[in-house]
Amino acid sequence: MAETPVRITHVIAGLGVGGAEMSLLKLLSTLDRGQFPAEVISLTGDAPLGERIRLLGIPVRALDLAPGRPDPRLVLRLAAHLRRSRPDLVQTWMYHADLIGGLAARLAGLFHPPPVVWNVRHTFTNMDAFKPGTRLVVRLDARLSRTLPARIVCNAEAGRRSHAAIGYAADKMVVIPNGFDIDAFRPDPQARRDVRRELGIGEETPLVGLCARFHPDKDHHTFFRAAALLHARMPEARFLLWGKGVDEGNPAISAWLDEAGLRGVAHLLGPRDDSPRLTAALDVAALSSASEAFPTVVGEAMACEIPCAVTDVGDAADIVGETGRVVPPGDPPALAEAWQSLLALPAAERAALGQQARRRVLARFDIKQTAAAYARLYRDIIAGRLE
Repeated sequence: MAETPVRITHVIAGLGVGGAEMSLLKLLSTLDRGQFPAEVISLTGDAPLGERIRLLGIPVRALDLAPGRPDPRLVLRLAAHLRRSRPDLVQTWMYHADLIGGLAARLAGLFHPPPVVWNVRHTFTNMDAFKPGTRLVVRLDARLSRTLPARIVCNAEAGRRSHAAIGYAADKMVVIPNGFDIDAFRPDPQARRDVRRELGIGEETPLVGLCARFHPDKDHHTFFRAAALLHARMPEARFLLWGKGVDEGNPAISAWLDEAGLRGVAHLLGPRDDSPRLTAALDVAALSSASEAFPTVVGEAMACEIPCAVTDVGDAADIVGETGRVVPPGDPPALAEAWQSLLALPAAERAALGQQARRRVLARFDIKQTAAAYARLYRDIIAGRLE
């Protein structure tokens, strides 16, 4: 006998190309849309991912809140929409949506509100790293976590611990790791040749890459300082970076390029929508972050059979396991040494390490496993099977 569909409203702060937004897109693409019909509400705008979600046959609505300008009426607008659409469950994504979506669902249902699942996508060691407004929202979320959500999904064990430590309801928290699209991210020798030809990089030239938007958490400065050290030892090495704000028009990036002496050596591509082919062109994938929860780009590189050198933040070390290198955050010499140690491996040995990395991702982090975990959680909440 077929199970009754569970209608889900996803509420998210925005639909830019970020980790949470891409995780939502991948989840929507993988879940059975007959069993879990969905709609997506963006508190701000719907570009650029809104159209990609609509192509899945999923409606998207943008409430057009101006970023950085809180409006209490947004809760009432969202509550009115939920009262009309009557979802079986509300899934919120990230701090602001957790708060606004949780309150709106409570108002919409009055005596019988739809259950809410929060989604925590961050790991932190210091609340002072947040903007004042975000700190306030996080503190409010912690206080309300015992009453608003039925469950709180964390995408990393480190994230679960750090939020429990500041007062989030630990008994409501469950860890569901990000899943990786192992069909899109896979070894691709043709993409390797094409990308290198487009950039004027030789087939045998050592290439270290970083996919990350420009943000203090990503610590691009450490990447450039490490790149300068590696280039001094391996003048033939080249560097490939892409992500929002990562271009020479960014004053900080431009200054760090000059400081590191890497002009003509580092290729800065800005935001791209072809990460699978860019990743497949690398010899080593880097993570230089000062803070992460569950860094998706690491698993994606591993799925492409690219060995990774990562900072020990969030669950990065657990993702990599024995297939790469792990160094302390904010330590350019250690990061440069990790890159060099991987590049110095014989080609066959580095290829074997990459193959081991893909097998690890296949076994532990396939997006289909992630979607199945969400499906079980949603069913258990609706059926009242949670303890």
